Amino acid sequence: MGALKAGYHLRKNGDLSLSANNASRAPAENILDLILSSLEDDKAQDVVSIDLNGKTAFADAMVVASGRSQRHVGAIADHLVRNLKDAGHGRCSIEGLPTCDWVLIDAGDVIVHVFRPDVREFYKLEKMWSVDTTPDTANQVAL
Repeated sequence: MGALKAGYHLRKNGDLSLSANNASRAPAENILDLILSSLEDDKAQDVVSIDLNGKTAFADAMVVASGRSQRHVGAIADHLVRNLKDAGHGRCSIEGLPTCDWVLIDAGDVIVHVFRPDVREFYKLEKMWSVDTTPDTANQVAL
């Protein structure tokens, strides 16, 4: 996956630890399929999957989706975390659940962002991460 081997986590104090929950994680494609299926089942809107290979070392993919309201965003996030746990992918890190404007779910190889539509429009994560960063494109932009 990048700087860290699969199943290892960097603790706040800088130490590496092996998580038993993550030691047997499935490949990113299986997790991504489960995430996309869960988002579809919960009627998430405007679901976008972004391949992060070659762009960053912290994840292989990012998924961005919208919920219709704070309650819908919270329900989507809660169901997704429960589905990942039930499928054996361990505990996910979750941020933003109390307010449900923007919930971030770190599922290891896949990062999921669930937004209310107006918050998603403000941050435009898809635009930031979808930019092609190949050297040829960088040279063309600089010219």
